[in-house]
Amino acid sequence: MAKAMTCHKCNRIVENIGENVVKVTCSVCVLSLVGMPAEPKSAYKPTGRPAGWHFMNEFVDADGNVFHKGKEQPKLKGTLPPTKVTPPKKKTKRRTKEQILIAREAEKKAALKKAIKKQKDFLNHKFGD
Repeated sequence: MAKAMTCHKCNRIVENIGENVVKVTCSVCVLSLVGMPAEPKSAYKPTGRPAGWHFMNEFVDADGNVFHKGKEQPKLKGTLPPTKVTPPKKKTKRRTKEQILIAREAEKKAALKKAIKKQKDFLNHKFGD
């Protein structure tokens, strides 16, 4: 059997409470005391530094800050030129068997067209000298 009581602050009815409950505060009163929950913080904020910069033995950002294995070295600020970072090479995707067969068929077709043209040129007395 569901038990119901009234909120001790605003007298709203609160249902589905336990058997041993003596005093109840409704959700509206709890929110007014605690406040609305804040917006969730986004986990990632870009710093403008390349991925893995904190693993490099030495990294100098555009502002001249010097880092040794991710730890800032304020004494060396502005003494070294910024680190040039090359973007990673893009990996080539592996072709499927179907794509390989289609490419092979296109090559064969192109070679056949070239051979036919060569024969036509020979018959028409056109030599590629």
